[in-house]
Amino acid sequence: MPRIALATYDPGAEPGVDADLPELVRALGDAGAEAQARYWDDPDADWGGYDLVVIRSTWDYSWRAAEFRGWVERVGALTRLANPAPVVRWNTDKRYLGELAAAGVPTVPTRYIAPGEPAALPGDHEYVIKPTSGAGARFAARYTPDGHEQAVRQLARMHAEGLTAMVQPYVRGIDVSGERALQFFGGRLLHASRKGAVLVPGTPYDADKVAHPGLERWRPTDAELAVADKALAAVPGGAPGLLYARVDLVDGEDGEPRLMELELVEPNLFLGLHPGSLERVTEAILAAAEQS
Repeated sequence: MPRIALATYDPGAEPGVDADLPELVRALGDAGAEAQARYWDDPDADWGGYDLVVIRSTWDYSWRAAEFRGWVERVGALTRLANPAPVVRWNTDKRYLGELAAAGVPTVPTRYIAPGEPAALPGDHEYVIKPTSGAGARFAARYTPDGHEQAVRQLARMHAEGLTAMVQPYVRGIDVSGERALQFFGGRLLHASRKGAVLVPGTPYDADKVAHPGLERWRPTDAELAVADKALAAVPGGAPGLLYARVDLVDGEDGEPRLMELELVEPNLFLGLHPGSLERVTEAILAAAEQS
């Protein structure tokens, strides 16, 4: 009987928001595994006692990025970790977008402003600022050129917390065709979803945001699948080492899909939106545990 841990986060007094987690634990148990959901920062967890640790919903990691990366290294040395520690370490810093662009992956153009660097911001188009280590639109905001003073204040706040900022043009295609998320599991396309724009003009960077507005099922196009395949092939170590991946795409000014983000750490799977996917995810996790 394989022992499998699904790593999640401690929501504290708030209710947990990973609706997929209890269903996945149940499905793995029904399939013959000993499966447990464990907080990633639980000091009493015996990670080496599991055949496989799957990072599922460690959704507070971006607030504690250095601590999380240390945990990833420790667990990866004790047992099989999915995704592998080197991939997770690479993917927790969104400067990977520059590497993927250099490898020929169509991406949203991105500049980076590290602490101590001048706040060189666009003066002729709408743009987005967000941290290189972030999730759920935390510290993300959309600005027009006349919002320069507010944008500078956001940069100052981020830099004071040691965060490097990303600056991207606001991709207007999101307002028309949304953002598509292509989910891969066990080396195959699992399903795809589409959502509306997250960043509403005038919303403060430190305000709570709806992370997945208007979420619906989506059938990916051939062009979207081609960009996803190219992005996954460019991951250090290659796609075969990945148990799961989410490829987020938007349409560029030419109408062609561009990579917005490649999520290899803790993507929301949206299993409730896609009947039938739970069984495939369960099978892939069991197969990975058997390879340990």
